[in-house]
Amino acid sequence: MTDASARVDAWLWAVRIYKTRSAATTACRAGHVRVNGERVKAAQPVRPGDEIRVRIAGFDRQLVVRTPISKRVGAAVVATAMEDRTPPPPPREEVAAVPVRDRGTGRPTKRERRDIDKLRGY
Repeated sequence: MTDASARVDAWLWAVRIYKTRSAATTACRAGHVRVNGERVKAAQPVRPGDEIRVRIAGFDRQLVVRTPISKRVGAAVVATAMEDRTPPPPPREEVAAVPVRDRGTGRPTKRERRDIDKLRGY
């Protein structure tokens, strides 16, 4: 493999998006990784300028490849190897709060279950 490209799973592992390379490969198989808007396999090469969208914990991270690397490196090198264009998360006030039942109150009644389902959007 030339220095002008690297496998997408190896690059995601090298820039510390995933803790293991196998986790990055699994995310590619599940369709959570997109390069330039298209789903990719783990062996897809990435080049400088490619935009990568990674779905982690329900949120998308938007990254731009500056340097294709395939070996795990220090945090200072990671900062030069990628550009993070992820928008900031929404403020905590905008996130809908799900009511919490007190411990020991038993199972919810039928009416309470309907209310809970309505809040969750079921």
